[in-house]
Formats: sequence, C-alpha cells, structure tokens
Amino acid sequence: MTEKTVLDREDVRRTLVRIAHEIVEKTGGEGVAVVGIHRRGAVLAARLRDLVAELVGEPVPLGDIDISFYRDDLARRDPTAQPVVHASHVAFRVEDTTIVLVDDVLYTGRTVRAGIDALFDYGRPERVQLAVLADRGHRELPIRPDYVGKNLPTARGERVNVRVEEIDGVDEVAIAEQVEDLA
Repeated sequence: MTEKTVLDREDVRRTLVRIAHEIVEKTGGEGVAVVGIHRRGAVLAARLRDLVAELVGEPVPLGDIDISFYRDDLARRDPTAQPVVHASHVAFRVEDTTIVLVDDVLYTGRTVRAGIDALFDYGRPERVQLAVLADRGHRELPIRPDYVGKNLPTARGERVNVRVEEIDGVDEVAIAEQVEDLA
C-alpha cells in the first residue's frame, strides 16, 4: 500500500484555525460548545475549542462522545471482536446550545449519525453543526458538514488516514492507495 500526504502539520494547524474562525463567524461565538467523536475527532475538538475560546475571549464548553454502541453495524461485526469503548464526557447542559460535533473524516455519514444519536442522550441541543478535517465523499446518508478542512475526492478502495500528535506522534492527513496484488 502506498500513501500520499495531503496535509502536513502546518496545513492541519492552518485548517483548524480557519474552521475556528468560520465557527465564530457563523455562530457569533454565543452559546456554542464543541463535542468530538472518539478518538481523533475528540483530539481535534479540543484543539478547535481552544481556538474558538481564544477568538471569543471566554471559555467554550468541550465534550467528547464514544459511539461504539450507537453504530448501526454492530450486528455485522465479528461477535468475538470486542469494540474498544471510551468514556463519554459531556459535563454541560446541551439545551439552548449550538453543538459543533467534530470528527476527523466524513465518509458514509454513519459515524456522524451515531454521534448525533449519542449526543441526544444528553438532551436536545438548539442546533448541531458538523466540522470535519477531511471530507472524502461516498455518502450513504444525507449528511453534509458545516465546516470542512479539506475535500478529498477518493476512490472507495482508498483510505484516508488522519494522524494526530497526541495519539500518533505526528499531525498529518494521508491517502493510502490500494495496490493490486499481481501474483
């Protein structure tokens, strides 16, 4: 498998700064909270929250959610494989709040659907907006992001890998291309 880096550390930083500015512009910075989908979406959400808070000059609530048990493909998975479950943290009132839900890659839309389901277990936000670092297309559900770092047209056989310093030791977005076995 070969891999091509499409965003490096500085590109990721600039992209998150731009998204933070767009969030403040669109929401006015009023009544906004940021919630990330585990794992890398939660890391990106923490960074975005810090940037938004810096722009508005006041604290912005931050949460993270695990969607393991909200997925619609649990029955399809290997029954012997245990999902990796992380704790969810939404320690603020979601009612009357604009929640910016953050994920690393938007693909079919199923992860975001599960994230919205998980979020609604905490209450009914006034509005939910979606921010993603990379949108690769191939939607199976009618979900469209409000904030996109980079549109990456990809083939279904390709994989978009988002790496973050906190988990992977590097900030980058890369596309892995499937190499056909010629044997």
